[in-house]
Amino acid sequence: MFANDAWLSQVTEDVIDPEREIIDPHHHLWDQQNLTYTLEQLHADTAAGHNITKTVFIECGASYRPDGPDHMKPVGETEFVAKNATTSADTTGKASISGIVAHADLRHAALDDILDAHEEAGKGLFRGIRDAGAWDPNPEALLIPPPAPQGLFADPDFRRGMKKLGTRGLTYDSWHFHHQNPEFAALATAVPDTIMVLDHFGTPLGVGPYAGKRDEIFNTWKQDIAAIAECPNVVAKLGGLAMPDNGFGWFGRDIPPTSDEFINAQADYYHHTIECFGPDRCMFESNFPVDRLSIGYHVLWNALKKIASRYDVHEQDAMFYGTASRIYRL
Repeated sequence: MFANDAWLSQVTEDVIDPEREIIDPHHHLWDQQNLTYTLEQLHADTAAGHNITKTVFIECGASYRPDGPDHMKPVGETEFVAKNATTSADTTGKASISGIVAHADLRHAALDDILDAHEEAGKGLFRGIRDAGAWDPNPEALLIPPPAPQGLFADPDFRRGMKKLGTRGLTYDSWHFHHQNPEFAALATAVPDTIMVLDHFGTPLGVGPYAGKRDEIFNTWKQDIAAIAECPNVVAKLGGLAMPDNGFGWFGRDIPPTSDEFINAQADYYHHTIECFGPDRCMFESNFPVDRLSIGYHVLWNALKKIASRYDVHEQDAMFYGTASRIYRL
């Protein structure tokens, strides 16, 4: 699925500001028969010209334990990533996987046991949980099926689990869709002592019933992002808008986008979010390899650097490195 090097190689650009140190706080790994993105592939991307020194792995359903109780199976993913992290740390000149955000069912009665198991498996790298809340009434229209039941963010057991993350000093990453942003804001208000990370701008959709409604969705999205930013326990990841379900039409096109085309289509999302949250609560992300379906790694980071160019050096430092380092304790 992600073996699209020939397609991506049609667009090459000189790397902008190649010495700038970057943490990529959002990527995945898979080692499955029909879904593969290995450490070697990650390193090929992170070594494509930009100075990516550290990364954070975000859960993606990879390498679950095949046996044992269901609620403990996701610990297999943490074990898998911790092994890759050890290899990455021993590979000179390559980005090291420096944090792991794992999966757990936050509603589960044995949540403490699950978190303890992730802590042990993570070998010092376990930083938080993503129990995605993404739900949509039209899942058949989406390339990536939403995993959550309707109303998860308001579930009392889920909120109890969210509070437990805060008491244990763990973060919560959220993947949900644009129409769920008000529900996410309500969740953030209800658990003010848990640090929450808004992934992918709240995933504005642009396919299926949302196709052709970009301006309408954007106007509502702007208001929702401003409301979420009023919650001081939320930080924003700037990226993840090149997924096929965002509907920009790059996936499956003859030629991938340039950094300038990317900017023309998406810069307004970045600048509005930065304006609302401030650079100290924003971090640029790649969301690779999912966004790799639409754009090359070095082209993406060129685009992010061009977007960041209007901000001063301290603000850029925060968005490329500082915020991620602080939030994920890297």
